Amino acid sequence: MSQSDNSFEPNVIDDEMLQKAVEEQWPEDIRNIAKAEGGIDFKDVMELQLSFRNILQIDNLWQFENLTKLQLDNNIIEKIEALESLVHLVWLDLSFNNIEVIEGLDTLVKLQDLSLCNNRISKIEHMDTLQELQIFSIGKNNLTTLENVVYLRRFKNLRALNLTGNPFCDEEQYMLFVVAHLPGLVYLDFKLVSDTTREVAISNYQYLTDLLEHEEAQALAQLEEKQAQQKELEYHKTAFVEYLNGSFLFDSLYAEDTEAAKLAYLPGVDDLLQAYRKDFVSVCENLFNYGLKEYEKREAEVAEFYEGLHEVLTANQEEGRKIILDFENQNKMRLDEIHHASSHDTAESMRAEYNEDILQLSETLMTLEMQMVDQLEELIKEFERNIAVIASTFIDNVKGMMTQCRDLENRHHEKLLEISISALEKSLKNELDEELPDDVREFLVDKNVIVNMVNKSHNIHLLKIDMRECDILLNTYHWEAFVKEKALQNEIDRNRNRVKEIFQYIDDLQEQLEKTQIPEPME
Repeated sequence: MSQSDNSFEPNVIDDEMLQKAVEEQWPEDIRNIAKAEGGIDFKDVMELQLSFRNILQIDNLWQFENLTKLQLDNNIIEKIEALESLVHLVWLDLSFNNIEVIEGLDTLVKLQDLSLCNNRISKIEHMDTLQELQIFSIGKNNLTTLENVVYLRRFKNLRALNLTGNPFCDEEQYMLFVVAHLPGLVYLDFKLVSDTTREVAISNYQYLTDLLEHEEAQALAQLEEKQAQQKELEYHKTAFVEYLNGSFLFDSLYAEDTEAAKLAYLPGVDDLLQAYRKDFVSVCENLFNYGLKEYEKREAEVAEFYEGLHEVLTANQEEGRKIILDFENQNKMRLDEIHHASSHDTAESMRAEYNEDILQLSETLMTLEMQMVDQLEELIKEFERNIAVIASTFIDNVKGMMTQCRDLENRHHEKLLEISISALEKSLKNELDEELPDDVREFLVDKNVIVNMVNKSHNIHLLKIDMRECDILLNTYHWEAFVKEKALQNEIDRNRNRVKEIFQYIDDLQEQLEKTQIPEPME
């Protein structure tokens, strides 16, 4: 179709169309079964054909969350959209439509076969996430430059490519260019790529492909480095010490401090600032290294707790299974014996006795569970005490190191104030030898002005140090609360589920007992 068909009105993908499409592709017996059970659940549909339906806009497909194959060819679709929920899609056909831009495919990471033939596309783009792509058909579009082919080099699994009917196919070196730049290609334009063609292509474009491979290797190295840095940053964040391994915090003190920037021009301030920076960064790095060690300690404590918990639970579960197995072995003939009792009264007596044994089993299992609850309660309390000590120790040491930062700032502030007042006095006496910018000389006229400037800068620095300390402390408090709550909630859920299991097992035994037929009473 791919062009506007004036004989039909554009259609919308609605529930009626979808229901009809699904019914058409299912055998009659399966359709009847589905209808009898309340209708077809779109979640169960794996393949969907919506070809030749004059569809203008893709919509309403979110219900097909397990779809693997989708045909939307031969419609009048103008935009690729509303496919983000189809994350299991492997095969997609959008050929013979009016699409101009490749887009909306980011979430289709499992896609292996994509057809965009007979559209109006002028650039191959926005397909970076389709790393599983094996077959790509984009013939009869508006691709004019062979540079589009270079984009396809990122698809290492691409084996079959169709480009026929695009303007660049008329170029003399078209085939050799494509084969040279896509060395893994097996089929091009529905034809097997011969060894001879491949050899000639590689020979003709060796220089260009070598350059590309070099650029790609550099780009990959940069990407891997960026990913490694991001992973490292996430690790530092988990340890609550991100950006403390260097001058990040110190630099942030001055990032928006216009007063300090002016004061830096005063004679002696630069040396003072460098000394301050060195000492401040040293404290930050000490805090950073300490934070990483404490993180490992926290992780080890949590891991040790859950390992011990697992051992205790495993032992309890094995004991519970043994109790049940012993009971079942001892009583596997009881129901049959009750059923074949010599009289009604004997059967009733045997039934009552067996029921008592079942109740005794229930009491034994519940007692075992209560013992488990008590044991785990002690384990959790000990864990909470250990966590509290670890968190408290970390918090105290963080406060101590941040106090060192504040002390350094206070000392720097005092010395800076002395230098500034001295500069003021020299300026008033015309004894300043240094050439200073006009906006710096403007504040060297009044002591109150310069004191206010120094104090304002000082307050900004203290505030940022306090904020960073607050972040670390809050993260620690949140972590402590989270691990404690998780351990407690896990035990509550475990106990609730275990009690349900016991009750269900006892109910099943009693139900079997009740259903056991016994002799009729004598008249």
